[in-house]
Amino acid sequence: MMKYKNTEFYKIIKDIYELDEVKRLDKCKHHGITRLDHCLRVSYYTYTITKALHLNYKDATRAALLHDFFTDEVSGLKMYGRFSKHPKIAYNNASKYFKLNKLQKDIIVKHMWPCTLTPPKYFESWIVDIIDDISAVFERGYVTRKELQFGASFLYLFILSRFR
Repeated sequence: MMKYKNTEFYKIIKDIYELDEVKRLDKCKHHGITRLDHCLRVSYYTYTITKALHLNYKDATRAALLHDFFTDEVSGLKMYGRFSKHPKIAYNNASKYFKLNKLQKDIIVKHMWPCTLTPPKYFESWIVDIIDDISAVFERGYVTRKELQFGASFLYLFILSRFR
């Protein structure tokens, strides 16, 4: 589990990370990686930024880990439906297992603003929203680069085979 080298971070999320339902997120593809890896990334960068800014980093870190706490509840929805509805689904799932405060609810429910229409209320919520967006672009970009490299290699081999 020690992907990120910070013991305080892991102490904050330990009970969430050890929940079997959360571990199932490791089976879900998300932006070309697993949903668990994505949530850990968002949670870790939330931790580092909110702590540096002397904000409520513990609650923000925990909520960031739970921001995409869903498995296949959105699989039948079209793209906008996935964007706009999954935060509420994630919140409902998280609230089954954890007592969430107002800040944590705001972070989870509004992390997809503007798709969620109502903007985040807290500075920590804005931070999670922005980190989630940046992480999604980075993760998708990484996968796209790998796909392009594979395609370019295939094309190169195909061209070479045609000219021999």
